Amino acid sequence: MNTPIRLRPGIAALAVALCLGGVWHLAGRAAESGLAQDRQISAQSRVMALMAELDKQRAVTAILSDDALILQGLQRPTPELTAAMSRKLDRLRAESGGAVIYVLDRAGKAIAASNWDEPESFVGADYSFRDYFRAALRDGTATQFALGTVSHRPGLYLSHSVVLAGQPVGVVVVKVEFPAIEASWAREGEATHVIDAQGQILLTSEPDRRFDRMAPAGTNVLESSAPLPGIDWRLVIQSPLTPVRQIAALATATAALILMLVALSARALRRRRRRAAMQAEAERRYRADLEQAVTERTRALSAEMQERAAAEARLRSLQADLVQANKLAALGQITAGVAHEINQPLATIRLLAENGKALMADHPQETAANLDTILRMTDRIGHITADLRSFARKSRGTTMAVALKDPFEASVLLTASRLRPHGVQLTLPDIPADLRVMGEGVRLEQVLVNLLQNAHEAVADQPQAEIRVSLATDATTATLTIADNGPGLPTEVAAALFTPFQTTKPGGLGLGLVIAHDIARDFGARLWADPPVAGRGATFHLQLCKAPA
Repeated sequence: MNTPIRLRPGIAALAVALCLGGVWHLAGRAAESGLAQDRQISAQSRVMALMAELDKQRAVTAILSDDALILQGLQRPTPELTAAMSRKLDRLRAESGGAVIYVLDRAGKAIAASNWDEPESFVGADYSFRDYFRAALRDGTATQFALGTVSHRPGLYLSHSVVLAGQPVGVVVVKVEFPAIEASWAREGEATHVIDAQGQILLTSEPDRRFDRMAPAGTNVLESSAPLPGIDWRLVIQSPLTPVRQIAALATATAALILMLVALSARALRRRRRRAAMQAEAERRYRADLEQAVTERTRALSAEMQERAAAEARLRSLQADLVQANKLAALGQITAGVAHEINQPLATIRLLAENGKALMADHPQETAANLDTILRMTDRIGHITADLRSFARKSRGTTMAVALKDPFEASVLLTASRLRPHGVQLTLPDIPADLRVMGEGVRLEQVLVNLLQNAHEAVADQPQAEIRVSLATDATTATLTIADNGPGLPTEVAAALFTPFQTTKPGGLGLGLVIAHDIARDFGARLWADPPVAGRGATFHLQLCKAPA
C-alpha cells in the first residue's frame, strides 16, 4: 500500500505533462490552420485587386486600337496628328492610372506617347526588339514584364495590335507599374511576391529580391499562393509561423494556469466548507442585529417625518397669518382716508335729506334730484365698504383665472384717499374687461395696494407728485408698471429689496415687498424693480401670466 502513495506525485506530474503537450500540439495545429485559411483568403483578395488593375489597362489598349485618331496617325504620321495623339494618350493615362501609354508604328518606332513632354519621352524610340511588339503583331495581344530601357523601372507591358484592312499597322502599348500595390503589401508585414512560370520574382513587397529565384519555404514559414488567371504567374504570401508558436505557448501557459487554479480551488473549497458553518451563524446574528437596527431607525424616521410635517403645517399657517397681518396693517393705514371718503358722502346725504324735507311739498323736482344724489352717495359708500371687506377677507390661497380690471380698480379705490391731501397726479391705464390673468383676486389686490401705497409714500414730499401706472401685454403675459417721481430707492436697499426687514420707513418692518414678492411667485408671476437711477424715482414691474383662452 505504501508504493502507490509514493507514486501519486509522479503520476500526477506525468498526467500534467501529457495534458500540456496535447494542448501545445492541438493549439499549434488550430492556429496554423486558421493562419493558412486567412492567408489564402488574403492571397485571393490580392490577386483580385491585381487582376482588376490589369483588366482595366487591357481595356485601354483594346479601346485605343480601334480609335479613329490612332488609325489616322498610323496611316499619316504628320507632326500635327502625332502631337494630338500624344495629348490624348496623356489625358487617358491620367484617367486610367497607367505609367505610360505609347503607339508604335509597323517598324516598332514610337510615334506618340503620353510622356511626350517629359525628359524621358518615348517618342522616337525604337522598340522593335521587344517581345511584346513582335508578339502583338503576330498574335494581336501580348504581355511582357521587363525593365524599361529609358526609365529603368520594372513594369508590365500590355500590347494590342492596330489592324487596318486586315493587316496590322501598329501596336498600342500600356506600361503598368506597381509601386502602390507593392507598398500596400509591404505595410501588411508579410513577404508577398508574384512569380512567373520559372519561379522568377517579378512583383514583390521586398524590392531587393526582384528578379531573384523563389527559394523553398523553410520550416518556420507558412506559404500560401494563388494563380493569376490568364497569365502564367502566381502570387505567393510567406507568413512567419512565430505567431503560431506564440499562440501554442499562450494556450499551454493558460492550460497550466487553469490546472493550477483548479488545484488551488479544490484546496480552497475544503477550507471554505469548514468556515461555512461559522459564517452562517455569524451572518444569522448579523441579520438579526441589522433588522433590529432598521426597525429602530424606521421608528425614529417616522417620528421625525411626523414632526417635520407638523412644522411645515405650522410654517404654512404662520405664513398665511403673516400675509393677513400685513393686509390688516395696510388696511389700518388706509382706514383714515376711507373714513374721510365716507364722511363726505354722509354729510352730503344729511344736507340733502334736510333740504328734501323742506322742499318736499313745494319743490318736488328738486326733491327728486336730491334723492338721486343720495342714492349715488350711498352707492359710493357701498363700493368703498365692499372693497374694504374684500380686502380684509382671508385669502383662499388658490390660483385661478381672474379679470385683472377688478382687483386693479379696487386697489386704486382703496388708495385714492391719498391723492387729494398730497396733490398726487395719478395716471392709470385702460385695462380691458376681458383681460384675464392667473392669480387670486384678494392676494393680487393686496400686492397692488402694497405697490400703490409705497408709491404714494415715496411722493408725499414732492412738490409735483406724480404716479404713473401703465400696462403692456404680449401673447402670454400682462405686465403692470408702477413708476413715481419720488427720491428713488437707495442703492443699499435696492441690493436687498426683497430681503425681510430691509426698509427706509421709520417704524417699518420691511416685510411688505417681501410678502408681495412671495404672493406673486405663488401664482407664477414676477415682481421686480428697475436699478436705481439718481433723480428718476422708483419703478416696479408686476408681470402676470395670461389665463388660457
